Amino acid sequence: MNGKKGSFEINIPPEATKSKLPGTSKEGSIGAFSSCKAWIWSVWEFVKEDSNRVKFALKVGLAVLLVSLLILFRAPYDIFGTNIIWSILTVAIMFEYTVGATFNRGFNRALGSLLAGVLAIAVAQLAIQSGRVAEPIIIGISIFLIGSITSFMKLWPSLVPYEYGFRVILFTYCLIIVSGYRMGNPITTAMDRLYSIAIGGFVAVLVNVFVFPIWAGEQLHKELVNSFNSVADSLEECVKKYLEDEGLDHPEFSKTVMDEFPDEPNYRRCKSTLNSSAKLESLANSAKWEPPHGKFRHFFYPWSEYVKVGAVLRYCAYEVMALHGVLHSEIQAPHNLRFTFYSEIQEAATHAAELVRSLGKDISNMKRSPKTSLLKKVHSSTERLQRAIDMHSYLLASNFDPPDNSSKSLTKLPVTFSTTQYDLSNPLTEFDSSSAENNLSQINQNVPSGTPPQQTESYHEMMRKQSRRLHSWPSREVDAFEEEGGLGMDFLPRMKALESTAALSLANFTSLLIEFVARLDHLVEAVDVLSKMAKFNHEGV
Repeated sequence: MNGKKGSFEINIPPEATKSKLPGTSKEGSIGAFSSCKAWIWSVWEFVKEDSNRVKFALKVGLAVLLVSLLILFRAPYDIFGTNIIWSILTVAIMFEYTVGATFNRGFNRALGSLLAGVLAIAVAQLAIQSGRVAEPIIIGISIFLIGSITSFMKLWPSLVPYEYGFRVILFTYCLIIVSGYRMGNPITTAMDRLYSIAIGGFVAVLVNVFVFPIWAGEQLHKELVNSFNSVADSLEECVKKYLEDEGLDHPEFSKTVMDEFPDEPNYRRCKSTLNSSAKLESLANSAKWEPPHGKFRHFFYPWSEYVKVGAVLRYCAYEVMALHGVLHSEIQAPHNLRFTFYSEIQEAATHAAELVRSLGKDISNMKRSPKTSLLKKVHSSTERLQRAIDMHSYLLASNFDPPDNSSKSLTKLPVTFSTTQYDLSNPLTEFDSSSAENNLSQINQNVPSGTPPQQTESYHEMMRKQSRRLHSWPSREVDAFEEEGGLGMDFLPRMKALESTAALSLANFTSLLIEFVARLDHLVEAVDVLSKMAKFNHEGV
C-alpha cells in the first residue's frame, strides 16, 4: 500500500518493462522494410522485363475513365440511362494486350451482341403475340435452346477461335430477353444496350490503336528473332562447358536439381524456346486481325509462316537440350579424350551458331541474304569432325590394341591426364605411389622372412578392390560375387566395359551435334520460304 486507503502498488520487474509487443521491435520493423523493399524490387524487375505492361495498364485505366464519363455527366446518362453500364463492361472484357487481340475480341463481341439482339427481339415479339400464358413458356424454351446450341457450337474444332462470340450470344440474349420481359419493351431495351456496347467497343479500339499501340505482329517478329539468338547462344555455351569442364567441381547428380543451372543463363532461354509454341500461335492469330503497320505494310502478311519457322527452330532446340543432357549426365568421357576432338567440335559448333544467328538477323532486318558460304563452312567443319571420329574410333571401344601408326597418335593430349572419377583408362595409377610404398613396406615388415610370396599378394588384391570402388560407375562396394570367392578374372573386362561406356558419352555428344547441323538445312529452307512470302528486301537493296 502506498499510504492511501484502497490503493495498491504493483512492482513490475525491470526486465518486463523492456519487453515490447510483437511487431514493434526494431528487428521486426527492419524485417518489414526489407520485405517491402524486396517486393518493390520484384515489381521493378517485372516492369523492366517488358515496359509495355505499364502502357497496357494505363491504357485500360484511360478507356474505363472515358466510358465512365458517360455516367458521371448528366446528359449522356439521361439518354441511355442505366444501360450505359454495358459500355464499362464492354471495355473491361474487350480490351486486350495487343491491338490484334482487341480487334479479334471486338469482332466476336460485336457479332455476338448483334445476333443476340436480333434473336431476342424476334423471340420477344413471337412470345408477346402468343399471349400472357404462353409468353414465359416460349421465353424459357428459347433460353434453353440458345444455351445448349451455343455451348455445343463453341466446342466444335473449327469454331474454337470464335468461342468468345458464342459466349457473348448466350449471356447477351438471356439478359435482353429476361429484362425486356419484365420491363415490357424488349425492342427499346435491346437497342439501348446495343448502343452502349458499340460505344464501349469504339472507345476500347480507339485507345488501343492510337495510344501507345502494342502490335501483335511486332511481338511475334521479336519473339522469333530472340528464339534464334537463344538457340545459338545455348549451343555455344553448352559446347564451351563440355570442352573446358574437367570434372573437378562437378556436382553430384543426386544433389543437382535438373533444369536449374545458375551458371547457364542461355540454357534457360533455350528451354523457354521449347515452350513458345502456344505463344507464337496466339500472336499469329492476333496479328491476322491487325491492319498494315510499321515494317509490315502489305495486306495478308504471312504470319502463319512465322509459326512454321518457329516449329522448325524448336526441332533444332531439342538437339541443344539433348547436348545439355549429355553435359550434365552422370557418365562423362575423360577430359583428355574430349580434348582430342577439341578443335573439330569447337569449329562445328561455332559455325552452326553463326548460321543460326545470321538467319535470325535476316528476319530481324527483313532482308534476304545468300547462306551458301555459311552452309559450306558448317558442312565442311562437320565432315572434319566425322573424319576425326572415324580416324580415332578405336578410342571409343573398350578392347582395342593401339595401332603402331604414329600418324594416329594422340598428339593433342596434354601431358597431365585428367584425374576425375570418370577417367577409367589407368585405374591403378591414380593412387599415390609414396603411400603405396609405405603400406607395402609396413606389410613386408610384419611378414616373417620365411613366409611364401603367395601371402603377400593380399595387398595387391586389396589395392585392386579399392581401385574398383573408386573408379567404378555407379560407385559401389566390391561385388558379392567376388567377396564369395567368385571369378576374379572378370575384373578387367568389367573395367574395360566401364571405360567404353564413358567413352561412348563423347560419341553421343558428337552425334547430337552432327544431327543439329543436319536439321539446319530445314531451318534455312523455312526461313527462305518466309522471306519470299513476306517479300523481304535483298541484301544491299
